[in-house]
Amino acid sequence: MPNQQNDDLLINRILTGDKGAFRVLVERYQNLVFTIAFRITNNREEAEEVAQDVFMKVYNNLGSFKGDSKFSSWLYRIAHNTGLTKIRGRKEEHKQIDTTTDYYAGPSVLNEAEQSFTKADLNKAISMLEPEEATIITLFYLSEQSLDEIAEILNIEPNAAKVRLFRSRKKLREKMELIS
Repeated sequence: MPNQQNDDLLINRILTGDKGAFRVLVERYQNLVFTIAFRITNNREEAEEVAQDVFMKVYNNLGSFKGDSKFSSWLYRIAHNTGLTKIRGRKEEHKQIDTTTDYYAGPSVLNEAEQSFTKADLNKAISMLEPEEATIITLFYLSEQSLDEIAEILNIEPNAAKVRLFRSRKKLREKMELIS
């Protein structure tokens, strides 16, 4: 996991015109941004578009990043909001869900009874969740964001983030039972 100090150094280099430093920042976060986008859109092509849009927004607005929070929290909030904007703008209600792609969602989501599930089963269950539920699961387990950071990303209170994570875990278990 990248640390804030390394991110701050990269941000300073980017703001002074070092385009190579931006490439490093993109490489550092592209998988997690894509995963968040995919969890929201449930569509690979749309997730790729969202990820590209996110990094364009980051590049264009990096000067407005104040450093009051971790860079990763700021970035994930942009990813979350951009993903939500994308699905609001859909003309079609139902899109084909790509469940064949193996995105890692973290073993700590599973308890011992669920350990027999494959990553594909887990990803299928996550794709059955509402976008915000899938995002919370992804942020907490894959991105290892704290509840405070998730609250900031989603623009909610920390207690609300805790409740939503609890409910999302419960729904994930229910979806996994449907798969078995």
